Amino acid sequence: MKTNSLPVKNIRTDLLHPGLSYKIIGALFEVYNKLGPGYLEKYYQKAIAVSLKEIGLNFKEQVYAPLLFKDVKIGKCFFDFLVEDKIVLELKTGDRFSRQDIEQIYSYLKIKKLQLGLLINFTRHGIKSKRILNIK
Repeated sequence: MKTNSLPVKNIRTDLLHPGLSYKIIGALFEVYNKLGPGYLEKYYQKAIAVSLKEIGLNFKEQVYAPLLFKDVKIGKCFFDFLVEDKIVLELKTGDRFSRQDIEQIYSYLKIKKLQLGLLINFTRHGIKSKRILNIK
């Protein structure tokens, strides 16, 4: 199995899950650098699954999350990835982060009672990432 050995000396330690985030972002850049811009989200998702597996990260794809109110299911969500049971990874294509995309990942964090989400946009000019925190 091939592994990415990225230098870890420049990882910020004041961030939540810095080492894991760094590995995920490295996998995303590998995908973008090899595929480039212009593909549908589902193709990036398949390539990212290959890359995450290759570097030895545990993840689940298309994670089901029921929305409950007073123990009654009132809705359901599916998000792109849950990495190491710690980080929600949500993929988008386009040049901007929309308010709706940010609120969507924040709701996933609340439903799953997790603290960190990575919102990733595959753009014409590269990858844009945004860290979404659930501190409540």
